[in-house]
Amino acid sequence: MTSEAERAEPLPELLYDARALAEQPPVPSGVLWKLTESGRQLDANVVRIAPGGRIAAHAEGRLDVLLLVVAGDGVLGAGPSDAPRPVGEGALVWLPRGSTRSISAGERGLTYLTVHNRRPGMGITARPAGGPS
Repeated sequence: MTSEAERAEPLPELLYDARALAEQPPVPSGVLWKLTESGRQLDANVVRIAPGGRIAAHAEGRLDVLLLVVAGDGVLGAGPSDAPRPVGEGALVWLPRGSTRSISAGERGLTYLTVHNRRPGMGITARPAGGPS
């Protein structure tokens, strides 16, 4: 038998004002906020990079990511050559899984929101055939 709470329709919820988060006194680079609600299918983070800071080139092999610049400006490095693409407030960037990317903050720093499918939890899997025993 299901309880009243289990049958209740989920309700939309206003979480935070991303611009207000970005306008708080500068802090070192890092995550300012992350989605933690239980039962979610998405992960989301608001991240700040200090002026002149950089996230080195890397590839995400499992997830597509949407990135929305909330405040500041910087440079998105794209592809194996890390080709520079300027980004500023309001820029919406799709980072397809498998793509190589980096991001550097300009003189004002850079604050952005990322959204992607929730990463699956750690699990025990079978050893690949032919692998060490």
